[in-house]
Amino acid sequence: MAAVLTMGLLAGCGGNNGANNGAGNNETAGSGNTPTSTASEAPTEEPGQKIDVLKVSFVPSKDPEQIITTTEPLKELLKNQLATQGITVDKVEIDVGTTYEAVGEALSAGTTDIGLIPGGTYTLYDDGAEVVLTSTRKALSIDSDKAKDWNDNKPTTGLDDKQATYYRSLFLAGPSKKGQELAAKVNNGEELTWEDLNSASWAVMSTSSSAGYIYPTLWLQEKFGKGLTDLAQVTQSDSYGSSFARLAAEQADIIVIYADARRDNEEKWTSEYGAKAPIWEQTNVIAVTNPIYNDTVSVSKKSPIMNDELKAAIQEAFIAIAGTEEGKQVIAIYSHEGYQVAQSSDYDGERQAQELIRSMKK
Repeated sequence: MAAVLTMGLLAGCGGNNGANNGAGNNETAGSGNTPTSTASEAPTEEPGQKIDVLKVSFVPSKDPEQIITTTEPLKELLKNQLATQGITVDKVEIDVGTTYEAVGEALSAGTTDIGLIPGGTYTLYDDGAEVVLTSTRKALSIDSDKAKDWNDNKPTTGLDDKQATYYRSLFLAGPSKKGQELAAKVNNGEELTWEDLNSASWAVMSTSSSAGYIYPTLWLQEKFGKGLTDLAQVTQSDSYGSSFARLAAEQADIIVIYADARRDNEEKWTSEYGAKAPIWEQTNVIAVTNPIYNDTVSVSKKSPIMNDELKAAIQEAFIAIAGTEEGKQVIAIYSHEGYQVAQSSDYDGERQAQELIRSMKK
Protein backbone atom coordinates (compact mmCIF):
# COMPACT_ATOMS: atom_id res chain seq x y z
CA MET A 1 0.00 0.00 0.00
CA ALA A 2 2.82 2.39 0.88
CA ALA A 3 4.45 1.77 -2.46
CA VAL A 4 1.20 2.42 -4.33
CA LEU A 5 0.57 5.65 -2.46
CA THR A 6 4.12 6.81 -3.13
CA MET A 7 3.76 6.17 -6.85
CA GLY A 8 0.46 8.04 -6.86
CA LEU A 9 2.08 11.05 -5.20
CA LEU A 10 4.91 11.09 -7.72
CA ALA A 11 2.38 10.95 -10.53
CA GLY A 12 0.66 14.06 -9.18
CA CYS A 13 3.98 15.87 -8.81
CA GLY A 14 5.05 14.98 -12.33
CA GLY A 15 1.86 16.39 -13.82
CA ASN A 16 2.20 19.66 -11.96
CA ASN A 17 5.88 20.05 -12.71
CA GLY A 18 5.34 19.47 -16.40
CA ALA A 19 2.59 22.08 -16.47
CA ASN A 20 4.92 24.55 -14.83
CA ASN A 21 7.56 24.40 -17.56
CA GLY A 22 10.11 22.55 -15.50
CA ALA A 23 9.68 24.08 -12.03
CA GLY A 24 10.53 21.71 -9.20
CA ASN A 25 11.83 18.17 -9.73
CA ASN A 26 11.59 17.47 -13.45
CA GLU A 27 12.82 13.91 -13.00
CA THR A 28 9.37 12.91 -11.72
CA ALA A 29 7.59 14.33 -14.76
CA GLY A 30 5.89 11.55 -16.67
CA SER A 31 5.89 9.13 -13.75
CA GLY A 32 2.11 9.34 -13.78
CA ASN A 33 2.07 7.52 -17.13
CA THR A 34 3.93 4.47 -15.80
CA PRO A 35 1.53 1.49 -15.50
CA THR A 36 1.69 -0.69 -12.40
CA SER A 37 0.45 -4.21 -11.92
CA THR A 38 -0.87 -3.38 -8.45
CA ALA A 39 -2.92 -0.28 -9.40
CA SER A 40 -6.12 -2.32 -9.81
CA GLU A 41 -5.67 -3.81 -6.35
CA ALA A 42 -5.37 -0.43 -4.60
CA PRO A 43 -8.48 1.26 -3.17
CA THR A 44 -9.73 4.20 -5.20
CA GLU A 45 -8.62 7.47 -3.63
CA GLU A 46 -9.85 10.97 -4.23
CA PRO A 47 -7.17 12.91 -6.14
CA GLY A 48 -5.51 16.05 -4.81
CA GLN A 49 -4.64 17.26 -1.37
CA LYS A 50 -6.84 18.57 1.41
CA ILE A 51 -5.45 21.24 3.73
CA ASP A 52 -7.20 22.54 6.83
CA VAL A 53 -5.11 25.73 7.24
CA LEU A 54 -2.55 27.28 4.89
CA LYS A 55 -0.46 29.91 6.65
CA VAL A 56 1.09 32.85 4.75
CA SER A 57 3.47 35.33 6.40
CA PHE A 58 4.65 38.75 5.23
CA VAL A 59 7.64 40.79 6.40
CA PRO A 60 6.94 44.23 7.94
CA SER A 61 8.39 46.37 5.15
CA LYS A 62 5.18 48.42 5.25
CA ASP A 63 2.77 49.24 8.06
CA PRO A 64 1.52 45.83 9.33
CA GLU A 65 -2.13 46.92 9.44
CA GLN A 66 -1.89 48.16 5.86
CA ILE A 67 -0.41 44.83 4.78
CA ILE A 68 -3.16 42.83 6.52
CA THR A 69 -5.90 44.98 4.99
CA THR A 70 -4.47 44.98 1.48
CA THR A 71 -3.75 41.25 1.39
CA GLU A 72 -7.14 40.14 2.71
CA PRO A 73 -8.38 39.18 -0.81
CA LEU A 74 -5.35 36.88 -1.17
CA LYS A 75 -7.10 34.36 1.07
CA GLU A 76 -9.87 33.61 -1.41
CA LEU A 77 -7.63 34.09 -4.44
CA LEU A 78 -5.22 31.43 -3.17
CA LYS A 79 -7.99 29.03 -2.22
CA ASN A 80 -9.60 29.36 -5.64
CA GLN A 81 -6.38 29.01 -7.63
CA LEU A 82 -5.20 26.00 -5.64
CA ALA A 83 -8.63 24.40 -6.08
CA THR A 84 -8.17 24.49 -9.85
CA GLN A 85 -5.14 22.27 -9.32
CA GLY A 86 -6.98 19.77 -7.14
CA ILE A 87 -5.84 21.14 -3.78
CA THR A 88 -8.63 22.00 -1.36
CA VAL A 89 -7.82 24.55 1.34
CA ASP A 90 -10.41 25.18 4.06
CA LYS A 91 -8.77 28.32 5.43
CA VAL A 92 -5.90 30.67 4.54
CA GLU A 93 -4.38 32.60 7.45
CA ILE A 94 -2.25 35.71 6.84
CA ASP A 95 0.02 37.39 9.35
CA VAL A 96 2.82 39.96 9.42
CA GLY A 97 5.98 39.05 11.32
CA THR A 98 7.25 41.41 13.98
CA THR A 99 10.60 41.42 12.16
CA TYR A 100 12.07 39.97 8.96
CA GLU A 101 13.86 37.38 11.10
CA ALA A 102 10.60 36.33 12.74
CA VAL A 103 9.21 35.24 9.36
CA GLY A 104 12.44 33.40 8.51
CA GLU A 105 12.33 31.61 11.85
CA ALA A 106 8.67 30.68 11.33
CA LEU A 107 9.54 29.11 7.95
CA SER A 108 12.46 27.24 9.51
CA ALA A 109 10.27 25.98 12.35
CA GLY A 110 7.37 25.02 10.09
CA THR A 111 4.94 27.28 11.95
CA THR A 112 4.13 29.08 8.70
CA ASP A 113 3.88 27.49 5.27
CA ILE A 114 4.59 30.37 2.85
CA GLY A 115 6.67 33.49 3.40
CA LEU A 116 7.01 36.53 1.15
CA ILE A 117 10.54 37.53 2.13
CA PRO A 118 13.53 39.37 0.68
CA GLY A 119 16.44 37.46 -0.78
CA GLY A 120 18.62 38.35 2.20
CA THR A 121 16.15 36.84 4.64
CA TYR A 122 15.77 33.74 2.47
CA THR A 123 19.51 33.04 2.33
CA LEU A 124 19.81 33.41 6.10
CA TYR A 125 17.12 30.79 6.64
CA ASP A 126 17.53 28.52 3.61
CA ASP A 127 18.14 25.55 5.88
CA GLY A 128 14.40 25.59 6.57
CA ALA A 129 13.08 27.72 3.69
CA GLU A 130 12.98 26.94 -0.02
CA VAL A 131 12.57 29.62 -2.69
CA VAL A 132 9.91 28.80 -5.30
CA LEU A 133 9.31 32.17 -6.98
CA THR A 134 10.99 35.51 -7.45
CA SER A 135 9.00 38.67 -7.93
CA THR A 136 9.17 41.03 -10.86
CA ARG A 137 8.70 44.75 -10.41
CA LYS A 138 7.91 47.64 -12.67
CA ALA A 139 11.22 49.04 -13.84
CA LEU A 140 12.06 52.57 -12.73
CA SER A 141 12.79 55.58 -14.88
CA ILE A 142 16.22 55.81 -13.22
CA ASP A 143 18.60 52.87 -12.89
CA SER A 144 22.00 54.42 -12.33
CA ASP A 145 24.78 53.62 -9.90
CA LYS A 146 25.50 57.36 -9.61
CA ALA A 147 23.63 59.21 -6.88
CA LYS A 148 23.62 62.53 -8.71
CA ASP A 149 21.67 60.99 -11.62
CA TRP A 150 18.80 60.18 -9.26
CA ASN A 151 18.73 63.76 -8.02
CA ASP A 152 19.05 65.40 -11.43
CA ASN A 153 16.17 63.33 -12.86
CA LYS A 154 13.69 63.17 -9.98
CA PRO A 155 10.94 62.40 -9.39
CA THR A 156 11.45 58.71 -10.09
CA THR A 157 8.60 57.11 -12.01
CA GLY A 158 7.63 53.56 -12.95
CA LEU A 159 7.81 52.23 -16.50
CA ASP A 160 4.62 50.51 -17.64
CA ASP A 161 6.32 48.68 -20.50
CA LYS A 162 9.29 47.19 -18.65
CA GLN A 163 9.71 44.69 -15.81
CA ALA A 164 12.79 44.32 -13.62
CA THR A 165 14.12 41.32 -11.73
CA TYR A 166 16.39 43.42 -9.52
CA TYR A 167 16.44 46.69 -7.65
CA ARG A 168 18.96 48.82 -5.78
CA SER A 169 19.37 50.25 -2.31
CA LEU A 170 19.58 54.02 -1.95
CA PHE A 171 21.19 56.11 0.79
CA LEU A 172 18.67 58.93 1.20
CA ALA A 173 19.51 62.23 2.89
CA GLY A 174 16.65 64.22 4.43
CA PRO A 175 15.77 67.82 5.26
CA SER A 176 18.01 68.10 8.33
CA LYS A 177 20.98 70.46 8.20
CA LYS A 178 23.42 67.54 7.98
CA GLY A 179 21.32 65.77 5.36
CA GLN A 180 21.22 68.86 3.15
CA GLU A 181 24.94 69.37 3.62
CA LEU A 182 25.75 65.87 2.39
CA ALA A 183 23.30 66.15 -0.52
CA ALA A 184 24.85 69.43 -1.65
CA LYS A 185 28.28 67.83 -1.67
CA VAL A 186 27.09 64.92 -3.84
CA ASN A 187 25.21 67.20 -6.23
CA ASN A 188 28.34 69.30 -6.63
CA GLY A 189 30.16 66.23 -7.86
CA GLU A 190 32.22 65.74 -4.69
CA GLU A 191 33.00 62.36 -3.12
CA LEU A 192 31.69 61.68 0.37
CA THR A 193 34.22 60.69 3.02
CA TRP A 194 33.83 58.30 5.92
CA GLU A 195 33.95 61.31 8.21
CA ASP A 196 31.01 62.84 6.32
CA LEU A 197 28.90 59.73 6.81
CA ASN A 198 30.00 59.04 10.36
CA SER A 199 28.98 62.54 11.43
CA ALA A 200 25.35 61.87 10.43
CA SER A 201 22.57 60.05 12.26
CA TRP A 202 21.20 56.97 10.48
CA ALA A 203 18.03 54.85 10.47
CA VAL A 204 18.47 51.32 9.06
CA MET A 205 16.44 48.12 8.86
CA SER A 206 17.07 44.71 10.45
CA THR A 207 20.26 42.81 9.63
CA SER A 208 18.55 40.44 7.16
CA SER A 209 17.06 43.24 5.05
CA SER A 210 18.81 43.37 1.67
CA ALA A 211 18.10 47.02 0.85
CA GLY A 212 17.89 48.22 4.43
CA TYR A 213 21.08 46.68 5.78
CA ILE A 214 23.07 44.12 3.79
CA TYR A 215 23.83 45.96 0.56
CA PRO A 216 24.43 49.32 2.28
CA THR A 217 26.96 47.51 4.46
CA LEU A 218 28.61 46.05 1.36
CA TRP A 219 28.81 49.53 -0.18
CA LEU A 220 30.49 50.92 2.94
CA GLN A 221 32.84 47.93 3.01
CA GLU A 222 33.89 48.46 -0.61
CA LYS A 223 34.35 52.22 -0.20
CA PHE A 224 35.81 52.51 3.28
CA GLY A 225 36.42 49.01 4.67
CA LYS A 226 33.67 49.58 7.26
CA GLY A 227 30.03 48.66 7.84
CA LEU A 228 26.85 50.08 9.32
CA THR A 229 27.87 48.85 12.77
CA ASP A 230 30.93 51.12 12.62
CA LEU A 231 28.81 54.26 12.35
CA ALA A 232 28.55 56.38 15.48
CA GLN A 233 24.80 57.06 15.34
CA VAL A 234 22.56 54.24 14.10
CA THR A 235 18.92 53.43 14.96
CA GLN A 236 17.10 50.33 13.73
CA SER A 237 13.60 50.94 12.37
CA ASP A 238 10.82 48.36 12.42
CA SER A 239 9.62 49.39 8.94
CA TYR A 240 10.54 51.68 6.07
CA GLY A 241 7.64 53.86 7.08
CA SER A 242 9.26 54.39 10.47
CA SER A 243 12.52 55.35 8.76
CA PHE A 244 10.76 57.92 6.59
CA ALA A 245 8.99 59.32 9.66
CA ARG A 246 12.36 59.75 11.39
CA LEU A 247 13.82 61.40 8.30
CA ALA A 248 10.90 63.84 7.98
CA ALA A 249 11.14 64.74 11.67
CA GLU A 250 14.91 65.27 11.30
CA GLN A 251 15.55 62.55 13.89
CA ALA A 252 17.71 60.90 11.22
CA ASP A 253 19.90 62.54 8.60
CA ILE A 254 20.19 59.45 6.37
CA ILE A 255 18.02 56.39 5.83
CA VAL A 256 18.66 53.36 3.62
CA ILE A 257 15.74 52.30 1.40
CA TYR A 258 14.79 50.19 -1.59
CA ALA A 259 14.72 52.18 -4.84
CA ASP A 260 12.61 54.20 -4.98
CA ALA A 261 10.62 53.92 -1.76
CA ARG A 262 9.82 57.60 -1.99
CA ARG A 263 7.12 56.71 -4.50
CA ASP A 264 5.34 54.62 -1.84
CA ASN A 265 5.69 57.29 0.85
CA GLU A 266 5.13 60.43 -1.20
CA GLU A 267 1.68 61.20 0.22
CA LYS A 268 2.47 60.18 3.80
CA TRP A 269 5.58 62.38 3.81
CA THR A 270 3.43 65.45 4.43
CA SER A 271 0.09 63.98 5.57
CA GLU A 272 1.40 61.61 8.27
CA TYR A 273 5.10 62.24 8.79
CA GLY A 274 4.73 66.00 9.22
CA ALA A 275 7.17 67.20 6.56
CA LYS A 276 6.86 70.82 5.43
CA ALA A 277 7.49 70.32 1.71
CA PRO A 278 7.12 67.50 -0.89
CA ILE A 279 9.38 64.49 -0.49
CA TRP A 280 11.08 65.08 -3.86
CA GLU A 281 12.14 68.55 -2.75
CA GLN A 282 13.41 67.58 0.70
CA THR A 283 15.28 64.36 -0.02
CA ASN A 284 18.31 63.47 -2.14
CA VAL A 285 20.16 60.27 -2.94
CA ILE A 286 23.76 60.30 -1.72
CA ALA A 287 24.79 56.72 -2.60
CA VAL A 288 23.55 53.79 -4.69
CA THR A 289 24.35 50.10 -4.20
CA ASN A 290 24.84 47.25 -6.65
CA PRO A 291 21.68 45.50 -7.96
CA ILE A 292 19.75 43.27 -5.54
CA TYR A 293 17.78 40.26 -6.77
CA ASN A 294 14.05 40.66 -6.08
CA ASP A 295 11.93 39.37 -3.20
CA THR A 296 11.02 35.72 -2.94
CA VAL A 297 7.99 33.60 -2.36
CA SER A 298 9.50 30.90 -0.18
CA VAL A 299 7.97 27.81 1.40
CA SER A 300 8.83 25.99 4.58
CA LYS A 301 10.81 22.78 4.31
CA LYS A 302 9.56 21.88 7.80
CA SER A 303 5.86 22.49 7.21
CA PRO A 304 3.89 19.25 7.75
CA ILE A 305 1.71 19.96 4.70
CA MET A 306 4.46 20.94 2.24
CA ASN A 307 5.30 18.54 -0.57
CA ASP A 308 6.27 18.72 -4.25
CA GLU A 309 2.65 18.78 -5.41
CA LEU A 310 1.81 21.74 -3.18
CA LYS A 311 5.00 23.63 -4.08
CA ALA A 312 4.23 23.36 -7.79
CA ALA A 313 0.65 24.40 -7.16
CA ILE A 314 1.78 27.43 -5.14
CA GLN A 315 4.05 28.50 -8.01
CA GLU A 316 1.23 28.30 -10.51
CA ALA A 317 -1.26 29.94 -8.14
CA PHE A 318 0.85 33.04 -7.46
CA ILE A 319 1.71 33.45 -11.15
CA ALA A 320 -1.99 33.21 -12.03
CA ILE A 321 -3.03 35.59 -9.24
CA ALA A 322 -0.54 38.18 -10.45
CA GLY A 323 -2.26 38.05 -13.83
CA THR A 324 -5.64 39.19 -12.42
CA GLU A 325 -6.68 42.75 -11.60
CA GLU A 326 -7.59 41.86 -8.02
CA GLY A 327 -4.34 39.98 -7.61
CA LYS A 328 -2.31 42.91 -8.92
CA GLN A 329 -3.83 45.14 -6.24
CA VAL A 330 -2.83 42.66 -3.54
CA ILE A 331 0.79 42.14 -4.55
CA ALA A 332 1.25 45.87 -5.20
CA ILE A 333 1.72 46.26 -1.43
CA TYR A 334 5.31 45.08 -2.05
CA SER A 335 5.60 46.77 -5.45
CA HIS A 336 5.42 43.33 -7.04
CA GLU A 337 4.12 43.13 -10.61
CA GLY A 338 4.37 39.40 -11.21
CA TYR A 339 6.34 36.24 -10.43
CA GLN A 340 8.63 33.83 -12.20
CA VAL A 341 9.90 30.43 -11.15
CA ALA A 342 13.07 30.71 -9.07
CA GLN A 343 15.86 28.43 -7.98
CA SER A 344 18.24 28.54 -5.07
CA SER A 345 21.27 29.46 -7.20
CA ASP A 346 19.57 32.75 -8.20
CA TYR A 347 20.45 34.00 -4.75
CA ASP A 348 24.12 33.00 -4.64
CA GLY A 349 24.99 36.70 -4.73
CA GLU A 350 22.97 37.19 -1.57
CA ARG A 351 24.83 34.32 0.06
CA GLN A 352 28.14 35.98 -0.73
CA ALA A 353 26.81 39.18 0.79
CA GLN A 354 25.74 37.35 3.93
CA GLU A 355 29.15 35.69 4.21
CA LEU A 356 30.83 39.09 4.10
CA ILE A 357 28.47 40.41 6.76
CA ARG A 358 29.28 37.44 9.01
CA SER A 359 33.02 37.85 8.49
CA MET A 360 32.78 41.51 9.47
CA LYS A 361 31.09 40.60 12.75
CA LYS A 362 33.90 38.26 13.86
